[in-house]
Amino acid sequence: MKKKYVGIALSALLASCQTVPPTPDYAVIASQDVVADSTWNQVAQVLKDKHQASLLTYQKHPSEVLPQLQQLRPRYVAIVEKPEHIGRDYVIALNRMSRQVDSDIYADFLWGIITGYDAAAALKMVNNSTEPLVMKDAVATITELNSAKWFDRYGWIDDHTIGLWGEKTSRTDTVVTHQLPSKKVKIPYTFSHGNTKMVERVMVDPQAEMQTFYDLYEKYNPDLVVTAAHASERNLEMPFSLGNIKPKEGQLYMDFKDNPQFLKESGKRKVYLPIGNCLIANMNNTRESMAAAWMNSANAATMVGYVVTTWHGRNGWGGLKYLVTTPGRYSVAEAFYLNQQDFLHQLNEWDPKFTTLTYPSFEEKEMEQAQQILKDSLGLEEPTHDQIGFFHDRDVLAYYGDPKWNVRLQEIPEENDFTVTMQQQGKRCTLTITTKENFSLARMKGDQFKQEHVLDLPFSYFFPERLNHPRLAAGQDWKVALDENFLLIYNADFEPGKTYTVELEVD
Repeated sequence: MKKKYVGIALSALLASCQTVPPTPDYAVIASQDVVADSTWNQVAQVLKDKHQASLLTYQKHPSEVLPQLQQLRPRYVAIVEKPEHIGRDYVIALNRMSRQVDSDIYADFLWGIITGYDAAAALKMVNNSTEPLVMKDAVATITELNSAKWFDRYGWIDDHTIGLWGEKTSRTDTVVTHQLPSKKVKIPYTFSHGNTKMVERVMVDPQAEMQTFYDLYEKYNPDLVVTAAHASERNLEMPFSLGNIKPKEGQLYMDFKDNPQFLKESGKRKVYLPIGNCLIANMNNTRESMAAAWMNSANAATMVGYVVTTWHGRNGWGGLKYLVTTPGRYSVAEAFYLNQQDFLHQLNEWDPKFTTLTYPSFEEKEMEQAQQILKDSLGLEEPTHDQIGFFHDRDVLAYYGDPKWNVRLQEIPEENDFTVTMQQQGKRCTLTITTKENFSLARMKGDQFKQEHVLDLPFSYFFPERLNHPRLAAGQDWKVALDENFLLIYNADFEPGKTYTVELEVD
């Protein structure tokens, strides 16, 4: 399905299905502290005017306005808050609140936190997410994107092979890889049983690794940055712990030995996805954090990442998998939203209680505590690695930025191999899926991208407008997850050159 922008090409392709009665599409939530501060209140007012939104206020936590959200039923919710009030528990509670507007297990709205190092940075985030953005240039510290097929220009340092890096200088060029000089060294290593011995490792000069990323970041001036490796609220490690990026007074700097250097910025707005990093999206109740610096000096108008340590990764890597599969089909917010509904469906299939149980802690011995809760609450004597991992990941991803921003990867025309249309007749909507001759089922399922974290994707569809109580019409064999915003089909074994229909009933 060839699209220009969501809300433009999609609406041209789709006949309008029956939707809920007219209500505000967008709600802005702001703390009383924000409203009382003239500079921060301006952020909330500009966002309210931008979307012609309702403005709701709270004293301590956004959950205070849940009754009003249940009346308004917005599709998008932005929360304006100062960084000093945003931490791990704040984000966890937002994730839970998003599922409490109605009684089903799914998130009822797409949400994002609007914040920054100061009010000026938060306002910049709002203004930078007004016009659409098609992401074409990127920089990363992961190996999974090294085909670079999504990008015109791309540079990365590898997190699977020490010292490996590569680049693609234009849309028509091929990827060229390079290897930094390395040497074998002996270092002390402490094993799990407590013994320490000298082991041989291949090492690269950390200064060379840091310089490589520093130069690639300047050279490719990215629309998108994707990272993994160790991190915290105060640092981002290069792969293999070869140096750090750190924040200082809202600025990001590469911590070169004896001569730290601020990252060179052009002022270009961007998306930052620290998909494989621990803790980096935790504002930690201070503006002196990595998250605030990415939004401030690096101009990240959207940032999505973990507020706790990450070891399973389904929530983060799954969102990236939805984004890069059939690129251009979904905005960043839609991709991460669809992944989370897929995620919730899987939890519900195991046991509906998985969607409401409270994870015990994110401190020492959390695995043992989680296992005990699943044993006591669900009767699972030996919960699987995935069950514990999904439980851990459910509520710990933060989305910063305007959730309605139309920001997406550029389309790869040859991979856009199926179309979706919808038509209404009375209280029935017919969704028609037409596959082209070059259709690839494997590609629709994600082409094995990060398969160790995220298994095959279902067919997915984000409705161009919210539907009113949609349900699968009788007499169909589709296995679905379905709510007012989306449809997922788990037995969509489509073939090339075929047409398939899904019948929905709506109120």
